[in-house]
Amino acid sequence: MSQPLPLVPRLGKAFRALAGWGPGLLVMLADCDAGNVVAAAQSGAQWGIRLLPLLLALAVPLYMIQALCVRLGIASGRGYGALVRERFGRGWAAIAAAALMVAVMSSLVTEFTGIAGIGEMYGVPRVASLLLAAVLLLAVVLTGSHKRVDRVIMLIGLFELAFFVIAWHARPDWPILARQLGDLPWRQSQFVYLAAALIGATFNPWMIFYQQAAIADERKSLSDYRSARVETAIGAVLTQALTGAVLVAAAATLSSRGGSLGLQTVGEIAFAFFGIAGEGAGRLIFSVGVLGASLVAAIVCSLALAWGLSEVSGHRGSLEAPPARAPWFYGVYAAAVAVCACVVWIQPDLVSVNVAAQVVNALLLPFVVGPLIVLAIVALPKAQRLRGGYRWCVCLCAAAVCAAGIAGAAAGWLPSL
Repeated sequence: MSQPLPLVPRLGKAFRALAGWGPGLLVMLADCDAGNVVAAAQSGAQWGIRLLPLLLALAVPLYMIQALCVRLGIASGRGYGALVRERFGRGWAAIAAAALMVAVMSSLVTEFTGIAGIGEMYGVPRVASLLLAAVLLLAVVLTGSHKRVDRVIMLIGLFELAFFVIAWHARPDWPILARQLGDLPWRQSQFVYLAAALIGATFNPWMIFYQQAAIADERKSLSDYRSARVETAIGAVLTQALTGAVLVAAAATLSSRGGSLGLQTVGEIAFAFFGIAGEGAGRLIFSVGVLGASLVAAIVCSLALAWGLSEVSGHRGSLEAPPARAPWFYGVYAAAVAVCACVVWIQPDLVSVNVAAQVVNALLLPFVVGPLIVLAIVALPKAQRLRGGYRWCVCLCAAAVCAAGIAGAAAGWLPSL
C-alpha cells in the first residue's frame, strides 16, 4: 500500500501542475483587470448585489466563447486573425483588427491608470510608476519563451486572490443584501448601463485573439483539448468569482454609506475599502490585487494586439522567435505599451471613462464573436466542428450577450444625447 506524499512534495507537485497550465487560465486572470474592479465596485456601490446574479451567470457564455478559441486553435493551428483573413478576406480582417486595437488601447489605458493610481497612494510619482511598469512589461515578453512568460504571468496573477480577502473582511450581511434581489430596476437607464459595462468587462475582444493565437503558438494537439477546456472552464468561474468578490465588498461597505453616486477612481475605491481591514492592511490588500490584475491584463492584451495585427497583416508573430526574427510582433507590443503609458502620464483623469470603456467592449463584441462562431462551424474538420444542439446553445447565448450589451449601451448613452 503506497504511503501518502508529505505536504511539501504535494504542494510542489500542485504548483508544477499549475505552471503547466497556460492560455485558458491566463486570459481569464487578465479578464479580471482594473476595469473589472471599477465596474464591479461601482455596481456594488450604486445597486448593492442586484447585478451579482448577472455577473456570475456570464461565466457560462464566457466559457462557451473562449472554448471555441481552444477548438479552433488546436484543430487549425492558426490564430483568430489569420483564420479571419483566410476565410473572410482582408476587409473583415481589417474590421476585426480595428475592433481589437480599440479594445486593447482602452484596456491598456485602464491598466496603466490603475498602476499609476496605486503608486500615487504610496507617494510614488506617476512618471516613475508608469516607467517601471512599462520596463517590466517589456522585460517579461523579451524572455523569448512561452513557458517563462506564462509562469511569470501566472505568478503575478495569483495576487488577484487578494480580492477574496477583501470580500471576506467586508463581512456582508447576506439576508439584507439578498432582499435587494427582489427589486431589480430594469427600467432605470443607469442600472442597465452598468449591466452593459459588466458584460463588456467580462467579454474583452482581445481575449479571443490572445487565447487562440497562444494555443496555436504553443502547438497544442488534440491530446491537449480536454485539459485546455477544463482550464478555460476553471478560469471562467475564477474570474467571475473574483469580480463578484469586489462587487460584494462594495455592496457591503459602500452602498450603505451613500455610494449611490458611484466611484470614479481606483484610489477612491481603495480608500473606501480601508475600513474593512484597517487602513494599512486594507491599502496593501487592495494594492496587491489591483497591481496583479493590471499587470497581467496589460501583458495579455498587448500580446493579443501584437498577435492579431501580425496575423491580419501576414507578418510573423511568435513568443518563441527572438525580436530580430519577429520585429513586427515585438514592435507592436512595445509601441502599445509605450503609447498608453504616455497617454496616462499626460492626462491623469482618464479613469473617469473606465466604465464607458467597458461598454465599448460590449459594442465591439458582435464584430469578433460572430466570425468566431462561423469559423467554428465551417473552418474545421468535420469531427471538430461546432454542431448539433450545442451549436444552437452557443449561438443563442452569444446573441443574448451581444443584444444585452447593445441595449445597455443605448439605454445609458441615448438619454444624454
